[in-house]
Amino acid sequence: MFTLDQVALEAERSGTGRSEPEANFWPRADRATGHLAAPLGVLDRQALSANAGALLRRANGKPIRVASKSIRSREVLRAVLAQPGFAGVLAYTLPEALWLAEEFDDIVVAYPSADAPALRQLAADPQALSRITLMVDSGEQLDWMASILGSTTELRLCIDLDASWRPGLAGRQLGHIGVRRSPIRQPTQAVQLAERIARSGHRLVGIMSYEAQIAGLQDSPSNRARALLIQRLQSSSAQDILSRRAQVVSAVREVAELEFVNGGGTGSLELTSSDVSVTEIAAGSGLFGPTLFDHYSRFKPYPAVGFALQVVRRPAPDIITVLGGGWIASGPAGPDRVPLPVYPPGLSMIGTEGAGEVQTPLRGSAASGLRIADKVWFRHAKSGEICEHLDGLLVIDGEEVVAELPSYRGEGKVFL
Repeated sequence: MFTLDQVALEAERSGTGRSEPEANFWPRADRATGHLAAPLGVLDRQALSANAGALLRRANGKPIRVASKSIRSREVLRAVLAQPGFAGVLAYTLPEALWLAEEFDDIVVAYPSADAPALRQLAADPQALSRITLMVDSGEQLDWMASILGSTTELRLCIDLDASWRPGLAGRQLGHIGVRRSPIRQPTQAVQLAERIARSGHRLVGIMSYEAQIAGLQDSPSNRARALLIQRLQSSSAQDILSRRAQVVSAVREVAELEFVNGGGTGSLELTSSDVSVTEIAAGSGLFGPTLFDHYSRFKPYPAVGFALQVVRRPAPDIITVLGGGWIASGPAGPDRVPLPVYPPGLSMIGTEGAGEVQTPLRGSAASGLRIADKVWFRHAKSGEICEHLDGLLVIDGEEVVAELPSYRGEGKVFL
């Protein structure tokens, strides 16, 4: 059974930390997997454990619900949720939640579902009904559920509160900062939906809000002017969501007994943990430490996961081509969504081609020293894309491969 390293976890949770330059991970991984063919992915046990400890420290005592879309491995979920301070899963589809509910007893599906067969399966499974909470943000969704199930099944429901920031002047909206998720923004809207949930025969147990413009936006890019602008934007946005969320939670508690109020993400743990209306925080990608978090001012996780591709061509003396590589992260298309070649150092993507579905050319000083079948190591941009493409992760502890953890895909499950 895979477990986290308690020494590394506690060192980060206490703030004493550990000293291991990022560059050490990649040559260790290369040596440990030298006899294996790529593509392959690795997970550094020490780095994962340290990242878990850092998340707990930043959460300031509030429990962390693990976002499964960033992990996509039951073995990793088991190891993390075994640690005090982590509690519950934030799933991304209802079929995934039904599968996880075979062993995990507290699952919130973070996004609304329109999967009728899965909804019927949920209704027919008393254990799953007690373990799974579905997300709603409109009466239209409730009507759809009723059309599938009738009025005989009580579901556990959570309201998704829109956490985006809409700055205005003199009562006039000037913009929309953040993601477009729920239409529920104000206390009156939330109360109306809560009352409708009660009339529908379902049970409202939670409120969720994800401040993406804070949790998912780098506030310390290399451009100093841009960094200052983002930090000011996030500060104003934080004031808005702290005030508005507290008002919504207070109003909804007048009509429903909430079990939890979920907020935030890896990038906003400090802010969200300071919100007295929030009872738990969501986080996932901070465990793996993707490049998304390289430019945050508040924290920097260790790269705990990476993947290797093999050299298969040499189009020119200073260019090599690896097989595969188009493991693109979600979000606005751009350079920050593609994998980053990190080892051997001195390689970069070619702008006219980028990361390809089947092949990726790389140019740089390291190319001349690479031979056919040598490995090039990459870091992923967000988190979920690693296990979307691999059947599992090889666990590196020191200089050795000590375990192989299957991904969802390795267990025959691909939900999205």
